[in-house]
Amino acid sequence: MTAPLTRRRALTGAATLGVGVPLLAACGDGGSTTADDPVTSSAPTTSVPTSAATTETTAGGSSAPATGGLVAAADVPVGGGVILTDEELVVTQPTAGEYKAFSAICTHQSCIVTSVTDNTIHCPCHGSSFSAEDGSVTGGPAPSPLAETAVKLSGDAVVKA
Repeated sequence: MTAPLTRRRALTGAATLGVGVPLLAACGDGGSTTADDPVTSSAPTTSVPTSAATTETTAGGSSAPATGGLVAAADVPVGGGVILTDEELVVTQPTAGEYKAFSAICTHQSCIVTSVTDNTIHCPCHGSSFSAEDGSVTGGPAPSPLAETAVKLSGDAVVKA
């Protein structure tokens, strides 16, 4: 036998729906992708450093050096990084002369990370953030760190080790 519907139960149910539904919608996967969506767009993007500690995502272009490396070392700012969307890598320089590379795919819902500032790699989808030093999770819903790819400096280029 079910309990009768009381005013208290009705108000509690309405309040739960009023709070719960928007929260679920905010975390949902919209299920659609458009060319205007920078995360799901098929247009190639490359991150180009704009200052000593930040990067900006721009369409087209390449930071890859002529020597065939991943990126010119001079293009990777100290405390920042460069996102290489074609390679699905983010190359960082946590301290002067130290280069690291990690998967650019967020471990939460597989979005491409879009910026590196103050030694932190940022995912725009749900606010996850990762250390530019070791790829560990520093915030957000990401369940695990970014996978590291070994890199080294070869001449003026950062290359896979």
